[in-house]
Amino acid sequence: MLTRGRSEVRDLRTSYSRAMPDSSLNERSEQRVLQAALGLFAEQGYHGTSIRAIAQVAGLSVPGVYHHYRSKQEILVDLMVLVMDELLSRSRAALDAAGDDPLQQFDAVVSELVRFHVERRDHAFVASTELRSLEPGNRSRVIALRDQQQALVEACIQAGRRAGEFSTPDPREAARAVSVLCVGVATWYRPDGGAAVGAVVRRQLALCRALVGAR
Repeated sequence: MLTRGRSEVRDLRTSYSRAMPDSSLNERSEQRVLQAALGLFAEQGYHGTSIRAIAQVAGLSVPGVYHHYRSKQEILVDLMVLVMDELLSRSRAALDAAGDDPLQQFDAVVSELVRFHVERRDHAFVASTELRSLEPGNRSRVIALRDQQQALVEACIQAGRRAGEFSTPDPREAARAVSVLCVGVATWYRPDGGAAVGAVVRRQLALCRALVGAR
C-alpha cells in the first residue's frame, strides 16, 4: 500500500503547464498517468514499478498508458523535467522579487529551494534519487536543468562575496554544499512531524548562511 506520493500528486498537472494538442479528456488521462507514476516511483522506485502497475493505479489499461507515453522512461523524464521547470521558475521569481541586495537574493533563493523540497517532497525525492535511472541522453537533459538551478545559487554567493557579505573562499564548493543541504530536506521532512514549514526554512537558511560565511 502506498504511503508516499498520494497527498502531493493530486495537482501535478494543475501546477505544471505542458502544451497538449489533444482533448481535455486526454489531458486528464495523462495527468492520471503522471500522478500514478510519481506515487509509485516514490514508494517502490523506478525499477520496482511496472507499466502495468502505473496503469492500474491510474485507472487505465496498459494500452491506455502507451497512448500517452511510449515507455516508462519517457514518463520519468517528463516528471523530472516538470519538477525542474517548476523549481527554476520559483527560484527565478524569488530572485527577481528580492531586489539588488546580495544577502536578500541569497536568502530568497535558498528559502525557495528549501520550501520547494518541503512542499514538493515526493517530486523532489524522485527527481533526485532516480537521476541514476535515466538513459544517457535523458540524463544530460535533466542535468542541464539542474545546472541552471545550481548556477543561480552560485551567482548569489559570488555576488555576496564581492559585496563583502560572505567570507567563503570557494563560492562554487559553497554552492554545492548549500544545494546538497536543501535537497536533502526531501529525504527527512515529514508533514506530520510537527515542524512548521516556516520553521524548517528558517533553520535551513541559518545553516546555509553559515556555509557561505555570512557576516
